[in-house]
Amino acid sequence: MITHAARLAALRAELARLQLDGFVVPLTDEHMSEYVGGYAQRLGWLTGFGGSAGTAAVLADKAAIFTDGRYTLQVREQVSADDWSYMPVPQESVAGWLAAHAAGGDRIGYDPWLHTDVWVKDTIAALADRGIALVPVSANPVDAVWIDRPAPSPASVTVHDNALAGRSSAAKRADIADWLAQQRADAVVLTALDSIAWTLNIRGGDVAHTPVALSYAIVGSDGTTDLFVAADKINDAVRQHLGNAVRLHDRHAFAGALSAYTGKRVAADPERAVAAIFDALSASGARILPRRDPVVLAKALKNPAEIAGHRAASVRDGAALTRFLRWVEVECPGGGQTELSAAAVLLAFREQTGCLLDTSFDTISATGAHGASPHYHVTEESNAPILPGQLFLIDSGGQYADGTTDVTRVMPIGTPTPEMRDRFTRVLKGHIAIATAIFPDGTMGGQIDAFARRPLWEAGLDFAHGTGHGIGSYLSVHEGPQRIAAPNYPGGAALEPLRAGMMLSNEPGYYKAGEYGIRIENLLLVVPVTVPGGDPDRAMLGFETLTFAPIERDLIDPALMTADELAWLNAYHVQVVARIGPLLEGEDRGWLDRKCAPLAP
Repeated sequence: MITHAARLAALRAELARLQLDGFVVPLTDEHMSEYVGGYAQRLGWLTGFGGSAGTAAVLADKAAIFTDGRYTLQVREQVSADDWSYMPVPQESVAGWLAAHAAGGDRIGYDPWLHTDVWVKDTIAALADRGIALVPVSANPVDAVWIDRPAPSPASVTVHDNALAGRSSAAKRADIADWLAQQRADAVVLTALDSIAWTLNIRGGDVAHTPVALSYAIVGSDGTTDLFVAADKINDAVRQHLGNAVRLHDRHAFAGALSAYTGKRVAADPERAVAAIFDALSASGARILPRRDPVVLAKALKNPAEIAGHRAASVRDGAALTRFLRWVEVECPGGGQTELSAAAVLLAFREQTGCLLDTSFDTISATGAHGASPHYHVTEESNAPILPGQLFLIDSGGQYADGTTDVTRVMPIGTPTPEMRDRFTRVLKGHIAIATAIFPDGTMGGQIDAFARRPLWEAGLDFAHGTGHGIGSYLSVHEGPQRIAAPNYPGGAALEPLRAGMMLSNEPGYYKAGEYGIRIENLLLVVPVTVPGGDPDRAMLGFETLTFAPIERDLIDPALMTADELAWLNAYHVQVVARIGPLLEGEDRGWLDRKCAPLAP
């Protein structure tokens, strides 16, 4: 097997052949996706890093990998310090590192299909003072040395039923046409895979755990659409569903098609459309309108059918998770179980629902010290036994035709320590603070992030990730634009106003390096709230909890909780029993009833 050191050496040799002094390797694809197909896993192939966010910068004599606080421990476990420097994000940037370590006159390569136009311009500016050139490549040099690089997925496109989508594709495209009229634009380029899937009511299988198809779309001012996708992915049923208003082209024809917009006003998203698209439109003589993809917000505001579907998916998923949690409590303290065997058992429980289409991400099955890496990914090499005295963290989700789920629970293996109970209870208090928050319409997610942290801050503690992310409807498990996060955490400040119909996760945590990790995650729906006696002209919002599974009572210290917090927990557990209890039988149902019994002060 070729070592990662050998892969780095091979890349450097290829760069020398191309007369490049360095190269930037991001973890993304041509659609700026967070999760990518195997063919686009260049960062993982080069470095061994298994996380979902990161970038590498390679020079002739040094290299660095950039990751945020979620991966501080993981990157050190997976990437060799002999070859790579570990750089924290957002404290350090690729451009800053290159400016500090490259020499004047150096030529640093980048793939214009893997970076935004904004990144390119900012990086060019940052390197200019040092006389360092940023150079686009026509072919990615990593691909040249990745001998066994997998081909893009051949999975077929499927139809997402209008009854589950809640609106027809024609209606959605008409909305985009109205938006184009407001922008006085002739067309909009859609590059985000989930935007295309949502707009056309189609799904695919080209990215693991995310039901999207590798494609591009251009929507015209009359709502007609050009879809660029491999021809062998489309069958007659999909053609009939798309209709005559959607013209089909091969995916490889997309770049050339951009040359047809000479003199046209074309909208493209600076955050989601790569630099190569901006370059092609500019070269064609199009007038580029930098606008956010109009689908992003529309997709985030769930319609009644999507909300109903998610509720149904959450109930069946919660029942499967509850069966698993009981299995953990019964089977794991006796030994013989591992992180991988536990993940397999949970998958089997979800499959027994008869509705599971995929997991919504690689299950984070983490025991003991592995739980302290928020995005730990278990492999055959890292697989650890689940042992007494540990905390076992399970962060997982399912993809169902009617909804996407994401939930985290923690189980003690045996008797937890007082410190574990203290930390867990503080995380729970923060979770409840978000779940019960009431705020004015227009409040940004970043404004409520501190609610989740206050109980930890009061003990001199914190967690190095955001508190919540959006979620799709049988789409991406991480969906924008809504988030709950402060500026100094990965992704930066969550500046998008929260609106009724948005779904978010609520997942504060605490991580003690080398010992354990804690995270409690439910999904929430933003809903209108009436506050008695409040200003009648001020619209208020709050959250409805959508996830139902018991929160481990043996990890809770009731003495740390207020009466209102205990009342919320007990009321939540009443709902858990009411929603998922009918799907459980025998010992599973008895265990649920015991776990959800009222907790006294």
